[in-house]
Amino acid sequence: MNPMKKLQSTLYVLTLLLIPVTVILDRVGGVPQPLLFFLAAVAIFPLAALLVHATEQLASYTGDTIGGLLNATFGNAPELIIALVALKAGLYDMVKASIIGAILANMLLGLGLAFLLGGCRHHTQEFNPAAARNAVTMMLLAVISLAIPSTFHNFVTAETMVQEQYVNLGVALVLLATYGLSLVFMLKTHPDFFASSEASAAHGAKARWSLPRALVTLLVTSVCVAFMSEILVGAVEETAKTLGLSQAFIGIVVLAVVGGAAETSSAVVMGVKNRLDLSVAIAIGSSVQIALFVAPVLVLASYFIAPEALNLDFGRGLLAAVFLTVMISAMVAGDGRANWFKGVQLITVYVLLGIMFYFLPGSH
Repeated sequence: MNPMKKLQSTLYVLTLLLIPVTVILDRVGGVPQPLLFFLAAVAIFPLAALLVHATEQLASYTGDTIGGLLNATFGNAPELIIALVALKAGLYDMVKASIIGAILANMLLGLGLAFLLGGCRHHTQEFNPAAARNAVTMMLLAVISLAIPSTFHNFVTAETMVQEQYVNLGVALVLLATYGLSLVFMLKTHPDFFASSEASAAHGAKARWSLPRALVTLLVTSVCVAFMSEILVGAVEETAKTLGLSQAFIGIVVLAVVGGAAETSSAVVMGVKNRLDLSVAIAIGSSVQIALFVAPVLVLASYFIAPEALNLDFGRGLLAAVFLTVMISAMVAGDGRANWFKGVQLITVYVLLGIMFYFLPGSH
């Protein structure tokens, strides 16, 4: 093993050791919350790298479509855990901010970095444009659906509060049904629609893990990421106060980037390896799953674990941010070709939105 790879392996092992250290410090107590937040955040990154490798191994058996779906599902576990913990604590604004932040991080930062770093290595990359357009259309559907309860909220009075709950519950159930039908369309009736392009599919065959090993690694890694995410949420409020950051910025940027480290890393690595179909499936697919599955599940879960029911009123600012994200993603990814400058365009939008939310006192 050359010295560079040996150093990388050593750093990887040392970082993995932060997982038990962080858990112990969290249980012992008395540790400054910003330090605990930092340790949990750093510990997530090697787990994300392991998740990348397990996903790539699994995709060699299932194909890029199902591989991307599985990565999105396991990769979204931290976001779901973060949101559930915050929901139980009654931090509704942070829950909504983390949902929107995860969507922005996946579609702008994750896909942008995949295009940028992949484009630096490959002059032009290709992927299935029909599959990308379908995913972006699903995101547009999600934006329209989430705008309905937000619009209804503007007309709510003391007499119509019960009706608002019915609207939120109805929208949540419709989104879950739509997401279920999208899986039937993707996996059962039209799998050919999502087939990888020739350029993306032409990757060399390497020695691969057994299927049980890949599945177990993916599951165990996701559980570890979920544990670190729970510790992260427990320390987030005190960390925000110490650093002088708003809850909106913490939820939309910090938690989203850390919680989405797995999906972002996976999308980037696959982009560098010229497997753009898998990158797009992970980045945009994760956003679709968050909007059509995670958000509705949180609404239903709030009836059982939260002080009161969660509504889907995201406010004009957050909805506008998602709408702009969907529009730029549609224009950048719609032709099935990627280069490094398209990545720059996506990252630029993310940075601009981050600047806005940094100085915005609230999430609306």
